[in-house]
Amino acid sequence: MSKADRLFVDMCRDILDNGFSSEGQVVRARWEDGTPAHTIKQFGVVNRYDLQDEFPALTLRPTAIRSAVDEMLWIWQKKSNNIHDLNSRIWDEWADESGSIGKAYGYQLGVKYRFPHGEMDQVDNVIWQLKNTPYSRRIMTNIYNFNDLMEMGLEPCAYSMTFNVTGDRLNAILHQRSQDILAANNWNVVQYSVLVHMLAQVSGLKPGELVHVIADAHIYDRHVDIIREMIERPQYPAPKFSLNPEIKDFYDFTVDDIRIEDYQKNPQIKDIPIAI
Repeated sequence: MSKADRLFVDMCRDILDNGFSSEGQVVRARWEDGTPAHTIKQFGVVNRYDLQDEFPALTLRPTAIRSAVDEMLWIWQKKSNNIHDLNSRIWDEWADESGSIGKAYGYQLGVKYRFPHGEMDQVDNVIWQLKNTPYSRRIMTNIYNFNDLMEMGLEPCAYSMTFNVTGDRLNAILHQRSQDILAANNWNVVQYSVLVHMLAQVSGLKPGELVHVIADAHIYDRHVDIIREMIERPQYPAPKFSLNPEIKDFYDFTVDDIRIEDYQKNPQIKDIPIAI
């Protein structure tokens, strides 16, 4: 059975059984009808995924892997902050009339900085270090720029990646300040797992471990019954994942270069309410 499923089930049960409810507290998020969107949360959740062992896509319900990768490439490869460069509609609520989400996500990764080895953006710096100084302990990105917060359509949720090489394996820590567990947990796990696979391939490394650190892991009040049903579903083996081995440049990857095989999963859960 999928280890990602077991991690997800254990995390959800812990949140539901032992989490803190925001009922009675002032919360920012609202449902579409204007009702406060309360949550049950756990602080400081850490999940570890060994990418050599399996590809961590949930089988409890389908994860739209191609769409997740498309969004990851929109941020990390295109370094875009405009929804017109994205194939899905998931960012529409936070975009202005021109399609911009402001100085958020991809915009921040495209800003150039001065490094000892030249002027480049954060993504190019990661790639340069993985190829030239892989045992550095300073290979990281951070898009939570306080100077630009007032010009962001949404303050970054998944805001930092730290990369670390052990032997020939590329490991990474994804730092996330907040996560809607039902809507976004496996979406983020899948897209950053693929990112590790891609960066490892173009750097002559093997994908290692992805560690996902979530400061505020929460289940919304209107998601509780959905989660309770979902975690009782049957679990299947993880799907097989591979990349086009011909790609040697990170900027040449497309969603067509990923292959997912034997993805056995439960039915999709439709019309999940999203708090904004």
